[in-house]
Amino acid sequence: MMRAVPYFFALLLVLLAPLAGAHEMRPGYLEIRESSPETYEVHWKVPARGSNERFGLYLEFADDVEMIGEPVGGFRGGSHIQRMRIKRAGGLTGSTVSIGGLDQTYTDVLLRLERADGSQLTHRLTPEEPSYAIESNPGAGQVAWTYFVLGVEHILLGIDHLLFVLALLLVVKGWRKLLGTITAFTLAHSITLVLATLGFVNVPGPPVEAIIALSIVFVAAEIIRSRQGHPGLTERWPWLVAFTFGLLHGFGFAGALSEVGLPQTSIPVALLMFNVGVEAGQLLFVAAMLVIYLLIRRIRFEPPEWAWRIPPYAIGGMAACWMIERVVNFWS
Repeated sequence: MMRAVPYFFALLLVLLAPLAGAHEMRPGYLEIRESSPETYEVHWKVPARGSNERFGLYLEFADDVEMIGEPVGGFRGGSHIQRMRIKRAGGLTGSTVSIGGLDQTYTDVLLRLERADGSQLTHRLTPEEPSYAIESNPGAGQVAWTYFVLGVEHILLGIDHLLFVLALLLVVKGWRKLLGTITAFTLAHSITLVLATLGFVNVPGPPVEAIIALSIVFVAAEIIRSRQGHPGLTERWPWLVAFTFGLLHGFGFAGALSEVGLPQTSIPVALLMFNVGVEAGQLLFVAAMLVIYLLIRRIRFEPPEWAWRIPPYAIGGMAACWMIERVVNFWS
């Protein structure tokens, strides 16, 4: 589809290369549950690399918050998890919670507070605002907005998902086919996102992440086959390929959502808005690519004949590295 501007996509890949960890911007998760008047159980999850290196994020409460006993924690499932019990006279309303080191990262921390009366508060702490004064009555729609933003951030920071969509844009010919392909991908990953998040299907995360990388290699190879005069499965039935691999990408989205969890009293809203956020981010990416493509077409520039090879080989090579790395990680 966008064969006239391979240099642009090569430049795009170079710019995305620093983010090639593909999921190293996972959010932290802080759950505070009121277990008795003025006493709270704290669950603090920090993303980790491997089994002994955690991100430099540190939970900080106000000086008038008392720690009951010593925190207990350790590495588990790609995160460092710490549990503790705290107490504050009059409760946590009005108290400030901060995340030390957050302003030095590109990630967020999702805070969820569950009070004894059943009410819940959800808030995102960001590098720009790493501290939060706990409110008594959070505004309506706070959960919806928080999970919508998480969905948008996940797709826009999930470079592997974006590379898959980019590869589809490069191989699919015609606006009608493109629309059908994006719709099939959206439908597929929405199905598995819901099924996996609600516990109806349980698929191990590491193999799924490796196969997601393999799906990008497959579509990149299909681009090369198409340009060499041998249309492959993706060019002939792009919606079938997009739907099939979309099911796998949905499990990847579900794994990211499980990192932060869902508010038990607002599961439908949170799940729906996370999915809507993913779709919004995906459509934003597609729209940006199309706008840039149309702008570049106005420039009278003829690249050398061999330049079409740059995008598929760059995409496929990067995805192959991810695949090998992920296979080694779950077999080691």
